[in-house]
Amino acid sequence: MNRRMFMKSAGGATLFTILPRRLVAGSGQTPPSETVNVASIGAGGRAVADIYGLEHAGAKIVALCDVDQRRSKGQREKRPNVPFYNYYKEMLDKHDKDIDAVIVGVPDHWHATMAIECLKRGKHVQCEKPLAQSFHEMDDMLDEAKKHPNLVTQAMNQGHAYDTIRDFREWVEAGLIGEVTEAHIWCPATYSFMDRLDEMPLKWDVPAGLDWEQWQGPVPHRLYFPKFLPGAWRSWTMYGTNTLGDWSCHLMDPLFWTFGLGLPKTVKAEVVGEWTPEKHGLTFPKGVKTTFEYVKRDGKPFKLVWFDGEASKSVPVPPGYKGDMKLYPPHNSNEARKKRDGMCNGAFVYGTRGVIEYGHHGANYLRMLPDVTLEKLRADGGCPKQKYPRIPGKDPNSKPFNEFIAAVKGGPKVGSDFAYAGAMTQCSLTGVAALFDPGKLLTWDAATRRFSNSVAANARLRQPRLAGW
Repeated sequence: MNRRMFMKSAGGATLFTILPRRLVAGSGQTPPSETVNVASIGAGGRAVADIYGLEHAGAKIVALCDVDQRRSKGQREKRPNVPFYNYYKEMLDKHDKDIDAVIVGVPDHWHATMAIECLKRGKHVQCEKPLAQSFHEMDDMLDEAKKHPNLVTQAMNQGHAYDTIRDFREWVEAGLIGEVTEAHIWCPATYSFMDRLDEMPLKWDVPAGLDWEQWQGPVPHRLYFPKFLPGAWRSWTMYGTNTLGDWSCHLMDPLFWTFGLGLPKTVKAEVVGEWTPEKHGLTFPKGVKTTFEYVKRDGKPFKLVWFDGEASKSVPVPPGYKGDMKLYPPHNSNEARKKRDGMCNGAFVYGTRGVIEYGHHGANYLRMLPDVTLEKLRADGGCPKQKYPRIPGKDPNSKPFNEFIAAVKGGPKVGSDFAYAGAMTQCSLTGVAALFDPGKLLTWDAATRRFSNSVAANARLRQPRLAGW
């Protein structure tokens, strides 16, 4: 049939009408004129911010799922006409034709299982960080994402969409602080319940409205303990990834993107205070100093030192530093909320000609020490020419959601997709694994993707998982 005959036929007109939107041109993309339909796995906690963010970017929330009726109550009451489910596969089964994209906003130990399932079903996926709780799960996620090149994936290290991370890279590449050789990152957050381990064997009643078995999902099941949730799961080695896993995607992001970092050459985890894997291995220490050695994109060495919890009190101060060294109060304390939006973490980046300090997300609060801020450099006409496109949106927090929706509709690729963010995730997971052989300098074998000199750390790279979830 030639074009003229096709356009005259009623059948041709009908074909255009009924063609499913995600099959347009075989691209897997929603046409720009269409609304992106989103389902959220998770309807409480961090997932709520993602729901609102995508909604404000123009998406439509068409289904919700959560295993905790208490945490999801607010969203269920706000959206009485949106179908709600306790089980994510039931939601995906019943609304397959209605869903274009899925938010995975649940605890770390579920991320890989759910994201892979959604990709297999042809859904775009926005996943909370860290992308996976174990090193090998991240490999599985990356393998599945490669099978679906037309699907958009995005990790929610939202600072990667900010303008300031682009400013940071432009500053470094313009040579404003010379050759960068080292960075120190601090994060005072402590994810440890060492003082509550004795309470775990006691009998605790599961709260009404919580499906405890479904919450645990693929992780070997154990008795309920009130300090497992909500939020506190980050402190437990079977569910979370400690401060390093939680925060590295934000604080390491400017360095990974600027220098093309991948997996480290060596890792060393040094514990602050009393903690041993044999005695306290179900939870994390109160503080860890983790040192990574890398090779940059240009082939030159680079050292990154991470200080969390109690270890953040020992961050070396750059020579001539004129900042407030009370920058490290307890995480999220009243004192902390007066500084940097309540986030008392950041980085010192050392070059041969100077030092850059930045804040908690996307290199915000960017300045060259002692007092050259982004605003001052602009006023003095010293800002390098912009090389990297900025994401649309006046509010930095709206940018990652605008970026995701635009990509689903066929626009530019997102910056922090699974391939990019997966490298940071796996880097942090090597650090978490090194914690189980504390104080030892571990060498990474790129060929085998294991440590060459630690059985204990290698065992942590792969977390036990149950079949059928």
